[in-house]
Amino acid sequence: MDKPLILVTNDDGINAPGLRKLIEIMRKLGDVVVIASELVMSGMAHAVTIQTPLMPRLIKEEESYKEFITNGTPTDNIKLGKHRLLDRSPDLVVSGINHGSNASINIIYSGTMAAVLEASIDGIPAIGFSLCDYMPDADFSHVEGWIEKITQKVLNEGLPEGVCLNVNIPRISDEEIKGIKVCRQAEARWVEEFEERKDPYGRTYYWLGGRFVNGDKRNETDEKALADNYISVVPVQFDFTAHHVVDKMNFD
Repeated sequence: MDKPLILVTNDDGINAPGLRKLIEIMRKLGDVVVIASELVMSGMAHAVTIQTPLMPRLIKEEESYKEFITNGTPTDNIKLGKHRLLDRSPDLVVSGINHGSNASINIIYSGTMAAVLEASIDGIPAIGFSLCDYMPDADFSHVEGWIEKITQKVLNEGLPEGVCLNVNIPRISDEEIKGIKVCRQAEARWVEEFEERKDPYGRTYYWLGGRFVNGDKRNETDEKALADNYISVVPVQFDFTAHHVVDKMNFD
């Protein structure tokens, strides 16, 4: 029996430690094809490349494993895989492991999760994994068993049509992770702060910063789960319709 085909991508670039860890885990579970960008694509959301050609290159091939590098976005990489680089449709797409949280509103900006949503649009089960640690030397040593458990469950059981998973993992600490909680996205947001600076020619430019503000005090959110040292799993969908107001609005 053929092993499942797992497509792996990310938004932190081909050399990111989180991607390397995810590849290591996935190679235990199936045949793996990696399609990842040469450059960091964080914050690209669901961007696609339409004004320059995409130029994927096969950089590694061995039994049950291929690795492509591209000049595209995470969304491009899923499209390239489906239409050109894979000889069959993947059984699963996994994206990450992102350096930093993609909980709450972060999913809107995330290239990691854009790849997952793109796969879901095509009916492919997909999971995005993120570690809530923004440091370049983030420690991924505690994530393997949890990622393997979640991935194997999805491989065995699939996901509901149109649904994919946003998985966030607390950073390593002296306290062991308590478990996994399936929860809702917290209603939180970034408050932007643009720092004004001058370049060597005296021209004004701005550097985007900000602070994360979470006013959502409910117990069933991803931010609460992470604060309590649980892994948060949020089922998400690409249908943006506000279904609860469709029947309440009219323009007669």
